Amino acid sequence: MQLRRWSIIIVAAVFATVIQAFSTANSLQEADKFTRLPGQPQVNFQQYAGYVTVDEKQERSLFYYFVEAQTNPASKPLVLWLNGGPGCSSVGVGAFNENGPFQPSGDILLKNDFSWNREANMLYLESPAGVGFSYSANKSFYGYMNDDITARDNIEFLQRWFDKFPEYKNRDFFITGESYAGHYVPQLAQLIIQSKLKFNLKAIAIGNPLLEFNSDKNAQAEYWWSHGLISDATFENLTSVCNFSEIVRQIDIRGGPLSPACDAVANQFESEVPDHLINQYDVTRNVCLSSVEAQSFQLYDMKNLETPMLPVLGDLVKSGIRVLIYSGDQDSAIPLTSTRTLVNGLAKDLGLQTNVPYSVWVQEKQVAGWTQVYSDALSYATIRGAGHEAPISQPGRSLLMFASFLRGKPLPKAITKY
Repeated sequence: MQLRRWSIIIVAAVFATVIQAFSTANSLQEADKFTRLPGQPQVNFQQYAGYVTVDEKQERSLFYYFVEAQTNPASKPLVLWLNGGPGCSSVGVGAFNENGPFQPSGDILLKNDFSWNREANMLYLESPAGVGFSYSANKSFYGYMNDDITARDNIEFLQRWFDKFPEYKNRDFFITGESYAGHYVPQLAQLIIQSKLKFNLKAIAIGNPLLEFNSDKNAQAEYWWSHGLISDATFENLTSVCNFSEIVRQIDIRGGPLSPACDAVANQFESEVPDHLINQYDVTRNVCLSSVEAQSFQLYDMKNLETPMLPVLGDLVKSGIRVLIYSGDQDSAIPLTSTRTLVNGLAKDLGLQTNVPYSVWVQEKQVAGWTQVYSDALSYATIRGAGHEAPISQPGRSLLMFASFLRGKPLPKAITKY
């Protein structure tokens, strides 16, 4: 009888602890919950935004924006979205220009009919600190940011965010992003696997990703030449005298100046295509922060650009994490010719067999792109007519690809309406 009484007391104590934990989590959620953004139309899904501290000692906090799925959020997966840069805002660029529920139009917000929260609960993270609303009170932190710190901060964010939103801890979890998130996404996924945290990570998807610096940067010259943007002579010099990866390396990684040979090639190139025209969006330019000075102060150990990501992607595939890599076929920043070649080489290195041969996928009687799948573990897709930020230029095709990715289904080959 005494033992039974103690058992009841212990069970009651456990339940009290659980109730208190959930009560605390609910209060933390409520503190970040808001009903409406300025100029926002009426919606029926919940929205949250706020800070999660990832380093108390350095007073470093990351800002997030979370929108629940438009329908049945309790049964939909959780998707983390990361923009690249380094230095691009996942809120300002990702959520409000690409695949979030609203898009600005003057002083108001309009509904985005192709929002990814039609398919999932979407979590947008401003990362690393110094990007968007995320910050470090210790300003010296901005001088030594790198991929390793970003991955560690991101996984710390996730652990603490799940404490705020415990109902999502066991939800199917996907990590997505684009451009320099070709580093952020696989490195975070790898750290999750290595740490053995009980996140229910299913797959990752990265669009127009920086995977291999030399290949990706040198492919730009071929893209410009094949589209008539540069002359045969300039293309030849970018191939045999000083290739574009070396120009970027000398300027952005080593801090300049250019060698005489590379300077001559760069000047020849810029005389045909002015910098402000060709560099509308590039992974290393000042397009996401307010100024060149801000970028040089706030960003990154740029040597990380040269870190190869194929070994990390290979480890993820071996760990059972499904990987989708996609390219907007009009992207000159990281052209599909490089990405497709790298993915095919990775599949061969892993011994994967093609189970969906390179073929067309469609949307509403239109060719939407091409795709190839290797052993149902590694997939590649192009999005026809899309640029570097695919959801901006081809929102419908991007959403259809996203929905297929979440379901683990091949891209449609028959006439499909979305």
